[in-house]
Amino acid sequence: MLGFFSRAVLAADCSGPSSSDDLDVLKAKEQECRKLLQISIDATKPSAEKMIEMENNIAAIEANVKSLSDQIDKKKKDIADDEEKLVGKKALLDVQVRDFYKNDSQSDLEYLLSTLMSGSNVSETIQLLGYRQTLINQQKQVITSIVLEVNDLAAAKKKLEDTQDWLTAEKANLEVVLAPIRDLVKRATAYQATLSATAGSLSARQQELIAAKIGSLNLSRSAGISMACSDDRNIDPGFSPRFAFYTFGIPHRVGMNQFGAYGRANYDHQGYQDILRAYYNNINFEKRSNITIKVDGYPDMPLEQYMLGIYEVPDSWPMDALKAQAVAARSYALAYTNNGANSICTTQDCQVYKGGNKGGNWEQAVKQTEREVMTNGGQAIKAWFSSTDGGYTHTSGEVFGGATDWTKNLRDTNGDVNSISDLQSKAYDRDSPCFYNAQGWRTQYNKSAWLKPEEVADVVNVILLSSSTTDWDSWDADRVKSELRSRGMTPFNQITDVSMNFDFGSGRTTSVTLSGDAGSKTFDGKTFKDYFNARAPANIAIVGPLFNIEKK
Repeated sequence: MLGFFSRAVLAADCSGPSSSDDLDVLKAKEQECRKLLQISIDATKPSAEKMIEMENNIAAIEANVKSLSDQIDKKKKDIADDEEKLVGKKALLDVQVRDFYKNDSQSDLEYLLSTLMSGSNVSETIQLLGYRQTLINQQKQVITSIVLEVNDLAAAKKKLEDTQDWLTAEKANLEVVLAPIRDLVKRATAYQATLSATAGSLSARQQELIAAKIGSLNLSRSAGISMACSDDRNIDPGFSPRFAFYTFGIPHRVGMNQFGAYGRANYDHQGYQDILRAYYNNINFEKRSNITIKVDGYPDMPLEQYMLGIYEVPDSWPMDALKAQAVAARSYALAYTNNGANSICTTQDCQVYKGGNKGGNWEQAVKQTEREVMTNGGQAIKAWFSSTDGGYTHTSGEVFGGATDWTKNLRDTNGDVNSISDLQSKAYDRDSPCFYNAQGWRTQYNKSAWLKPEEVADVVNVILLSSSTTDWDSWDADRVKSELRSRGMTPFNQITDVSMNFDFGSGRTTSVTLSGDAGSKTFDGKTFKDYFNARAPANIAIVGPLFNIEKK
């Protein structure tokens, strides 16, 4: 029964994640994993189907055994009821027999003679004897009927019990046969999960290469340095119709939203501790010693001196926004250096430090929060922050991996959001130049991020083709369309309309529907984003989970 399942199918021939930066190698390995996965699924299918069939048979047997048990219980009750009736009928018969045979064992003839000798009415006496005999005969018939019914019930009960015993034995036999099939399917399923995980990790590595593309956008993660974002809606690329892919916010959306802190302080006049509590969970505010820390490229220095040279936010911002940044930066420095044991970098990869004393309002914010940090479990937290979160923050586990209990999913708005326009008017970071932008550009088309209808169609075609091959990344648009036709699919030449669905609770684009000359196709939001980033020209990219497509 198990011979059809090749041992090779259970062998993990697909290699695991690689550190290689060669996208072709990574894609080849992923394709190998997916081929082995499909082979395993195809080979396992007969066993899985057989297992399901046998488990259904066992379930049917169990249902039958249960039904028989219920019937047997009913027969037992019916027998008990009839036996109780039998006892009552026998008692009644005994009374009637005793009444009929007077003088203990006196016969009917003796009774008749004694009646005649006494001068009684013979006719009445004979009628009485006949009536009493009829009652006795009737009771005898009833008793005989009950006895026969009891016997029939007992026989039926015995038959049911025999059937139940047979079914129980049959179930046991099926369980014996099913056990190795279950084991086979279990092992195959585990192997398939391993292959899927391996293929998934290779895809994650490919995402790292896509991240390098996004990195080339030079998006500012700090509000205090130049924000390289522009609104392409007013740029004419020289063609129409055209599509642009706008993202809300820029990476990485964990912890404090710097422009969100600005909005909270500027519009709602929130205090710095309230601002920090909005962005971090499970925190306390505590004072720490002014320890000496190590800073890349600089001599060791006291923590409070280091704080004066941080350039993360503009000095012109409201004081409570500056103080919130000071406490977050101080907490981050302590956590990042492990209380001074390690060195901290001076770029956006850590936090921006330029040395000296920035002075002005920043110096006042540092001094007014001197030695104050956020703690969790008695330790200073790694208080991540970023310039613009697009109205939503996410946990460190979702973005970096490795969960913490002080980061949170937050809709960072001053009211409910049910539409794009709601978000644009209510998000606390709406004043950021990177709040809503189409990221990336090409040297042609007036250096814009606009795409032609046929370029959007190419992205859709690649998604359609990806289910059957991973080689599309090196193919041009015509080759992709040719491959789709060879697989019996109709490629798109033009995209004419798009529609979107959003989850405004969590801040994600949930689905994208694109329509054109080949009909309409709907894709999961993340799937579309990933393939768009891999296929879109130049460095044009969607840089977050919440995005919108504009047509002009």
